[in-house]
Amino acid sequence: FSHRQILTIIVGLMVAMFLAALDQTVVATAIRTIADDLQGYDLQAWATTAFLITSTISTPLYGKLSDIYGRRPFYLFAIAVFIVGSVLCGMATSMYQLAAFRAVQGIGAGGLMSLALAIIGDIVPPRERSRYQGFFMAVFGASSVLGPVIGGFFAGQGSLFGVDGWRWIFFVNVPLGILAFAAVFRVLHLPHQRQDHRIDWPGALALITFIVPLLIVAERGRIWGWTSASALVCYAIGIVGLALFLLAERAYGDEALLPLRLFGNRSFSIATAGSVVVGAAMFGGLLLLPQYLQIVHGSSATVAGLQMIPLVLGI
Repeated sequence: FSHRQILTIIVGLMVAMFLAALDQTVVATAIRTIADDLQGYDLQAWATTAFLITSTISTPLYGKLSDIYGRRPFYLFAIAVFIVGSVLCGMATSMYQLAAFRAVQGIGAGGLMSLALAIIGDIVPPRERSRYQGFFMAVFGASSVLGPVIGGFFAGQGSLFGVDGWRWIFFVNVPLGILAFAAVFRVLHLPHQRQDHRIDWPGALALITFIVPLLIVAERGRIWGWTSASALVCYAIGIVGLALFLLAERAYGDEALLPLRLFGNRSFSIATAGSVVVGAAMFGGLLLLPQYLQIVHGSSATVAGLQMIPLVLGI
């Protein structure tokens, strides 16, 4: 690749990664407005968790599938799915629809974030990779700051061009996604050397079976009662899902979605535990503080987004 081609590819990858990272937090500030409009505030958590679940589970699957069939087709597929998901989210008429369409969006986002770094590894010499990967990490950090602000801005607009303001949170992804798709489609032509893998589909399904019931009871437990029959059924399904996930990971060995042998390394285990704590604190703050500012302090969506800037930056 020429230097100009590499820059074109990187711009397309950075735009796509920015959109995927932005959509992890952009809904947080706007969710009260969205939920009030769609009359489903008790389901608001699913607008975010559905996106995070599908993006997390699809991320390693994209890596293995791209090793088998090539990076380019799966990256273009991820962009296309993300664009379609964004359009559907913008057209949602209920919180159930929004949660389902956010899950579709997350399937695309998982590929946008993981394959971007893999493609950089394919087109850039090893000595330069850290510099380019630093650009992508800067994009990820910027999206964490801009997400609540952009979400608050659009949610604070009653209507833009005859469309509810909050719907532009999703529609604005479309032209940027098309730009990224065009850049990658035109310039990224990688030679592919097939690497065969076993795809851990059972592990992915078992992980969903484990996570989703626990999220349901976390969301509905205060209404059902934490020891009600419905809650106990969710607990039981979650435990079965966890057992099936562990069995699948053990059976697939190094090809597993999450190879269990890694936890035998003390450094990996400590780093993973730390990442869980940091992730819980970061996403908990980014997702709940905007709602706290609006509901308790009476801030508008736009003001709440601006108030999040110093909190995110730690000022």
